[in-house]
Amino acid sequence: MSGTVLTDLEVAEKLADAARAAILPFFRRPDLQTDNKQQGGYDPVTVADRAAEQAMRAVLAEFRPEDGILGEEFGNVTGSSGRTWVLDPIDGTRGFVSGTPTWGVLIALADATGPVLGVIDQPYIGERFVGHDTGAVMTGPLGQASLSTRKTAALKDAILFTTFPEVGTADEGQAFRAVAEQVQLTRYGMDCYAYALLAAGQVDLVIEAGLKPYDIQAPIAVISAAGGVVTDWQGGPAHLGGQVLAAANPDLHAAALDLLRRA
Repeated sequence: MSGTVLTDLEVAEKLADAARAAILPFFRRPDLQTDNKQQGGYDPVTVADRAAEQAMRAVLAEFRPEDGILGEEFGNVTGSSGRTWVLDPIDGTRGFVSGTPTWGVLIALADATGPVLGVIDQPYIGERFVGHDTGAVMTGPLGQASLSTRKTAALKDAILFTTFPEVGTADEGQAFRAVAEQVQLTRYGMDCYAYALLAAGQVDLVIEAGLKPYDIQAPIAVISAAGGVVTDWQGGPAHLGGQVLAAANPDLHAAALDLLRRA
């Protein structure tokens, strides 16, 4: 264990730095090693996913050995502190293997109530979105800026994102389309970067289904700190995954939630 005492935010930054260093040598390489985790479908995992999670676990072993770990690639570690680091080394691996810069590293620190700190990091662009109890900030090529969600009040003026056009089951897709039919613009395929853009005040809604805890805990922390609202499709907590509705503000959240519930 290191003798250096770091804050949780400093540990999260170290985790993101370690993941960046592990991932970038593999991005857009024609010889990238890729395996498929889903029988009958396509859910890729790469050597970069595994290297990044191993690098982050090494940081936690040094600086937070008492905390638990929930990671996508290497399972759970039970800690003694009551806190858990939730790691998705590459959220959007399909985008990663396609060469698009819409994937990201997701890092959250959670207690029994859910995430209290979150990082969405896009290593190739060099953008990092951080949310915690004192606010939300991003750093990138243009420097540092505070994050604040949009004030859009009406669905007709809203920009909506999701990752897959089918969203989830047939019923879930129908519910999503009930909202999509009411908004100004709908875009697809952004993975975790959609949540970062919501926190940054660029878009208004993200609606998804079939998520895992490591897909959503970091976005919850970042968006909440920026003034947004993230729940499931019934208005309850979303940190365990499943159906997720992220909105820029309470009014827009209520309008979208009403349509999802009725559909």
